[in-house]
Amino acid sequence: MASEDAVMATNDDAAQCKRFAVDKGYWQDPYISLFVPKGKSTHAPEINKGYYARVTSIRILLQKFIEATNRECQVVSLGAGFDTTYWCLKEQDLNPKSYIEMDFMAVTSRKCQQIKSKKALLDKLATEDGDVMWSKSEVHAGDYHLVSADLRKVGEVEGKLADCGLDKNLPTLFMAECVLVYIEVPHTEQLLRWISENVPTAMFINYEQVNMGDRFGQVMIDNLKTRDCYLHGVAACKSLETQKQRFTSQGWTGATAWDMMTVYKHLPQADLQRIERIEFLDERELLEQLYSHYCLVWAYLDKANVGLKSIHI
Repeated sequence: MASEDAVMATNDDAAQCKRFAVDKGYWQDPYISLFVPKGKSTHAPEINKGYYARVTSIRILLQKFIEATNRECQVVSLGAGFDTTYWCLKEQDLNPKSYIEMDFMAVTSRKCQQIKSKKALLDKLATEDGDVMWSKSEVHAGDYHLVSADLRKVGEVEGKLADCGLDKNLPTLFMAECVLVYIEVPHTEQLLRWISENVPTAMFINYEQVNMGDRFGQVMIDNLKTRDCYLHGVAACKSLETQKQRFTSQGWTGATAWDMMTVYKHLPQADLQRIERIEFLDERELLEQLYSHYCLVWAYLDKANVGLKSIHI
């Protein structure tokens, strides 16, 4: 894997970008400010609109999954960082039976401290007896679990999921945002194979780079290298087809892969018109170039026949 410190730093960068876009009014998130301080830097409109498309599309798929299962489901967020989805789902009364977040210990330790120190976060942790189990880097609180794990080690991931009471027979959604691209392909394949062999009804939402074989992609790779971030999983990011094959080759029934330009055009039109008015773009060339190098992939297994194949943006 890339330098762990450098990879963890990308969490801070993404969280700051999301906080900035929320403050600009791209989407509502009353919890992100509790995890991420207001930054001093600004971000280009293309970046803000890109994060809007990323967050909105993932949440659309997540909501459809939760609704398709009548909330009788679990969510596992891999490399969750400072993501606020659990709290936002609680706000919408859309929470699943169990929500599990997993990341490096250094990240989960910081998130534990933030949750402990913020009443608005603590109040949403639902427990039947009111007890919350804390350690330095983990939280177990009824329907919410925050645990540390190295995603390269499937045995460790499996053990931590067992600690969280994962019910393998319950429909389970796995999510990853710019996570798998940092992990060597064989390790990712082992993880995806373990899920397909052990969780018969599952969906996976993956957001990360694509079309990385051209000049623009190489510049992205070189820029990350200067920060000691190496994209060890970039072979799976060659094309939309390789992104789908990453799943179907490991036992998943089917997968859909769209570049973010396609995703953007499929988002609710009324809301797109709203966000287009927030910041004006002189020209769309950079936006289109950037969006063609990121993608959203959703894959499924549906032994319980809950209709996962029909979920789409």
